[in-house]
Amino acid sequence: MSSNQETDTNKGNEMSFLGHLEELRSRITKAVVFILIGAGIAAFFRDWIMNEVLLSPATNANIKLQNLEPFGQAFLLFKVIFFSGLVISFPLVIHQVWRFVTPGLHSHERAYARWITLFTSLCFLAGVAFGYFMLIPSMMDYINVVSNPNISDNISTSAYFSFFINMVLASGMIFELPMVTWVLARMGIVTSKLMIRYRRHSIVAILIIAAVITPTPDPITQLMVAVPLYILYEISVGIAAATQKKREAK
Repeated sequence: MSSNQETDTNKGNEMSFLGHLEELRSRITKAVVFILIGAGIAAFFRDWIMNEVLLSPATNANIKLQNLEPFGQAFLLFKVIFFSGLVISFPLVIHQVWRFVTPGLHSHERAYARWITLFTSLCFLAGVAFGYFMLIPSMMDYINVVSNPNISDNISTSAYFSFFINMVLASGMIFELPMVTWVLARMGIVTSKLMIRYRRHSIVAILIIAAVITPTPDPITQLMVAVPLYILYEISVGIAAATQKKREAK
């Protein structure tokens, strides 16, 4: 190959690389815009989100929260607006991720992009709902069960917000297990036979994960996390089996 041909090839590769960078920049910009729009919507409903969503589990359990920092409430409001905007815009952000990945997929794989975006969003939002309506209230009630009448439970707003976000996001990520399994099965990394063979090991791992996620030592709350995790695992086995069957058919 002549030096001129090599130069042309290098220029083509460079343009292709720069094109990918430009596409990545465009997708990131759009994702940030969607998050800002979501944050704007959250800011408009900030009082309802603060009182009826964030603080409701604590107030329903008769737990008092207190601010310990000079601008603690202002920072709390900003964080609530940001994370609320992130949750609101999650489907659109995931869509931008898949739009960036799609050009590298085969034509028959691109047809799955919209369905992947839909089910990824549904799984995440289902996990968020589970964490909010099931996990957090049970943990708040547990605080009252083990509380000493001689000790006042005045929890700082920053500690409560960290606990709230950790529970909600952890639940959302856990519920992505079926989608992760589908992707790994499509790549041939995970099979249903492999998951069935290591089911016992997975049950032990699920119990450990449930114990780590739940800050309370009571077994009821841990089972509330472990049982849905096991159900998701069995659903993932079925997804892996169906995906493997389609791959073998092709």
